[in-house]
Amino acid sequence: MRRRRWARDRELRAPRSPQHLSTADFLTLGNAVCGFLAIYSITTGVLIPHITNPDAAPDRHSAATAVTLLLIGSMCDLFDGLVARKLRSSALGAELDNLADLISFGIAPAYFVAVWGMVSQGSNRTLSALIALTVLLAVVLRLARFSAVKMRPGVFQGMPCPMGAMTVIAIVLLDPPFLPGLLAIFGAAYLMVSRIEYPKPQGLLATATLCWVVVAIGCLAAWATGLPGGDTLMHVGAFAQITLAAMAPLLVIRRKVGQKVGDVRARRAESRLG
Repeated sequence: MRRRRWARDRELRAPRSPQHLSTADFLTLGNAVCGFLAIYSITTGVLIPHITNPDAAPDRHSAATAVTLLLIGSMCDLFDGLVARKLRSSALGAELDNLADLISFGIAPAYFVAVWGMVSQGSNRTLSALIALTVLLAVVLRLARFSAVKMRPGVFQGMPCPMGAMTVIAIVLLDPPFLPGLLAIFGAAYLMVSRIEYPKPQGLLATATLCWVVVAIGCLAAWATGLPGGDTLMHVGAFAQITLAAMAPLLVIRRKVGQKVGDVRARRAESRLG
């Protein structure tokens, strides 16, 4: 009886043929759709109106819609892996996931940076396009390394693409001075291809990530609709996103400094004893 049940469970969890899509694959495709719609929203609501009337202010509603779509895409990316582990996955799962991530967390944030360089005052289109290309290449390298390099369980090497994309977009939403903004975006791109370890969103961390996405969507809604305090909520949310992204490298620096201090103290203790 146990053998039959084990065989049935094994068959249920076995990968499907490439002709069939699993439930997790539909979530992955939803991520890709959200990335495309975000690009469409920014194009129709921000870029085209700016080309038609350069003096017009960017449409907050379109910008907030685009960012919300990417946040929903990150939720799909969070849950497709969980669903794939719980239910039956397909042979296309890993490939679909990389392609969807490239659209939502590579092309879309790079496009945000390029459009920001076109509509922001005091900007330079060439420099913004170069930094946008840097973001795109960082995501491409990050995804390729994720597929080729095996890491120890529970960690990512480099900042995950969804976090990197939302950090880049948070910088754009803050609309900082052009050159400091480009440097901050370049820093986010570097963190994605760095060897700094970031924890995987599992268990309580996955729940906290989901709660953070819901809070971020609420902040964007308040900002887009012009509610009192909406600007403050958006700025607080953007700064919080940047802080979260910077926590891992700061912890690494703190650990290295602590190790060096400990080594110095150990050498002093040895010299005193000697």
